[in-house]
Amino acid sequence: MLLRCPNCHSHDLGKVGTNQLYCWHCYIEMTIDGSDIQNIYQVEEDGSLTSLNDLFLDEPSNPQEYTAL
Repeated sequence: MLLRCPNCHSHDLGKVGTNQLYCWHCYIEMTIDGSDIQNIYQVEEDGSLTSLNDLFLDEPSNPQEYTAL
């Protein structure tokens, strides 16, 4: 099974590091574990990453990062 981009559903993903993929269509980066997406980021103009986990993932990958309301 090929992994698809969770945003644009493209198969056109490039490997940018160990367990890191980049979508060439919508310019998001994701970390994977096997065939599971762990984190999703938008690459900003300055090269920094902004998390998109709250938009695409059901559960936070690291619950300690989030505080309870």
